[in-house]
Amino acid sequence: MPGAAALPTLDEPKTGRLTIQYTPDADTEITENPPRFTWLPVIEDEAEYVLRVSTDPEFGSGNTKTFANVPLNFFTPDVALEPGDYHWTYAVCDAAGKPASEWSSRRRFTITADLPETPLPPRKTRFDTSPTAHPRLWLTSERLQEFRKAVKADPDHCTWSTFYQKSVLPWTDREIMHEPAGYPDHKRVAPVWRQTYIDLQEVIYAIRHLAIGGQVTGDQQMLDRAKDWLLEAASWDPMGVTSRAYTDEWAYRVTNALAWGYDWLYDQMSEDERARVRAALLERTRDIAEHAIVNAKIHLFPYDSHAVRSVSLTLIPACIALLGDDEDDEAREWLNYCIEFLAGVYSPWGDADGGWAEGTNYWMMGMAYLIEAANRLKSFAGLDLYKRPFFRNTGDFPLYCKAPNTRRATFGDDSTQGDLPCIKTGTNLRQYAGVTGNGAYQWYHEELARLNPGTEGAFYNWGWWDTNFDELTYLTDFPQVEATAPPSGFRHFRGIGWVGIQHAMADPDEHIQFVFKSSRFGSISHSHGDQNAFCLAAYGEDLAIQSGYYVAFNSTMHREWRRQTRSKNAILINGKGQYAEKDKAKAMAATGRILAAEQREDHIYIRGDATPAYQSLSPEVTLAEREIYFVRNSYFVIVDSVDADSPVTVDWLLHANARYDLGKTTFRYSGERAGFYGQVVWSEAGKPDLTQETGFPGVDPADYEGLPQSTCLHARYPAATRHRIATLLVPYRLGEPRRIFNFMDDQGYDADLYFTDVDENTFKVVLKKLANA
Repeated sequence: MPGAAALPTLDEPKTGRLTIQYTPDADTEITENPPRFTWLPVIEDEAEYVLRVSTDPEFGSGNTKTFANVPLNFFTPDVALEPGDYHWTYAVCDAAGKPASEWSSRRRFTITADLPETPLPPRKTRFDTSPTAHPRLWLTSERLQEFRKAVKADPDHCTWSTFYQKSVLPWTDREIMHEPAGYPDHKRVAPVWRQTYIDLQEVIYAIRHLAIGGQVTGDQQMLDRAKDWLLEAASWDPMGVTSRAYTDEWAYRVTNALAWGYDWLYDQMSEDERARVRAALLERTRDIAEHAIVNAKIHLFPYDSHAVRSVSLTLIPACIALLGDDEDDEAREWLNYCIEFLAGVYSPWGDADGGWAEGTNYWMMGMAYLIEAANRLKSFAGLDLYKRPFFRNTGDFPLYCKAPNTRRATFGDDSTQGDLPCIKTGTNLRQYAGVTGNGAYQWYHEELARLNPGTEGAFYNWGWWDTNFDELTYLTDFPQVEATAPPSGFRHFRGIGWVGIQHAMADPDEHIQFVFKSSRFGSISHSHGDQNAFCLAAYGEDLAIQSGYYVAFNSTMHREWRRQTRSKNAILINGKGQYAEKDKAKAMAATGRILAAEQREDHIYIRGDATPAYQSLSPEVTLAEREIYFVRNSYFVIVDSVDADSPVTVDWLLHANARYDLGKTTFRYSGERAGFYGQVVWSEAGKPDLTQETGFPGVDPADYEGLPQSTCLHARYPAATRHRIATLLVPYRLGEPRRIFNFMDDQGYDADLYFTDVDENTFKVVLKKLANA
């Protein structure tokens, strides 16, 4: 328009590894409809945006959808799009929704047919049908009346009697907990952290379970006791030793206790008591919300494990309990933020394949709280997060990467200290069975419950959840699914760079699990320096293990061993592994990637490239790749390729629960039920020197006092600028040792490695020799 003033330039900076990205674009695989739009925010926190989406690259009015006054830099439309090619741009807008800046760069994406439709209702109508009365968490007042009638008719309804006897009645006589003292001299120590963690989780149990028990049975004495616990917790200093800044996990638990108490005891309190509890809950919720949104900025830097977890763990239940009861309506703003984050950005740790980059233990924890939040949102606001592809597929991650009978045969931080998987992993999978109808998930739940009974009181269970409450709430909301044996095969979790192989999981006498990792997430958060590493379990026993113990974050065991490459079934180059320290940018840059993961005629083939991960500490490295051949569901051939600008040594590491029998080029491990042998088949740079070491060098012995020590095999290869190493690994049951014979033909330009079993099934691996490289 002639004479019109030019709009201000839009700040559209480049993204980094740690930031949210501009999506979708032409390279984005769209997995749900509508797509999730994200972009880097402008500097002004109060800015709002206008988004336009069109089949017309010129954004003609007849073909364009416009979404104005978007308050965040991520957005999920409330309508699905017709299949076709689309373009989108965004701008800062004014209060009327008109552009107040230039439009952003135009980006293109494609919507294909038959995508799951997952629109998100807009803010203005999102809670129109939500109840305003209390309770709202789990049961609404209407459902509570129905539940009372069902329990009166059948005390075992949805396992009520078990919950009542084991998780309600024990709290009636327990002394009410007073405000914790905190750490000695306010210096964090693991034993105080752990005990207070449990104590505050029990505050949740006492308030929530007594309140529910009293409301369902009409026991006034029980309701009064619940209120006494609640008013005591509400009297604690929100900015004291149970504040987020002091120990965030403690703060989350106190806030959750207040949320459940405020919601379920609302009709039991005077207005003065409600005001006291509401004020404490509001202040604590504000502290957690402002940290996640304003300080951690998870909408810009989404890789903060605790801040992201606080969204589903604490903010969603607290905001549901408070909605409409706080004068400034802050809870509504926070709740909308959380819903839109879970519906759009989540999960930053994976993609539609369902993987979780922090590993199976933190998948368990993240999913446990996500499931609770999703169930609360579904019952309160009718929002169904489970329609999203990530949630439909994420049960495959533990199914293929942490079988119920394994202990140390996967990656990432794990608080079970070598025990079987937490029972919560199984209850999570049971939840996804209820959502998807997948009987293999139900099988996992039942099998883990069979293998791992009586661990409900262990710290890594009791300190986070009460399984009787889990059982009660699941059975009121979801159907029982019949268990079916899980299929053999593999899953490639492309978004996180993991491959999980499961053969005959339902038969311990035939079962083999193999997990390989080469991840774009590097060693950030609860990930480690383990690109191109693997773990192996077979025939009911862990064989090639993840070594060490996750006794506490930042303990010497964690920092000096567990996170480091030297604790992995990986290689060291010139004695060095991969960056695994505290600098998040460097950790995120120490990456790997899966180049191939394929089911071939008689084997599964995996190829990983960890060159950037090794270059993080050894810049002379120009290539660090590993190939895996899993042949006839029986044995493994592992080929390592290392190139460097100057001669480098290679240490080939393999960790097991006990010592090996070593030969010149062979090694054998014998466990309680199973074992394996290995053989160096070929090395272009020369034969290795085989040694072994038991223990955890450089770790404070107090960190593993009373715990078994593992052994690491070192196969050290002489310095060379080029290494090609082929290793045979053969697992077997102790009563049925297995032999795989091998020979080499290198008369031509290549080194042809032949492997044959007792039935004369032959397998060949071809390695390019230096002269023909």
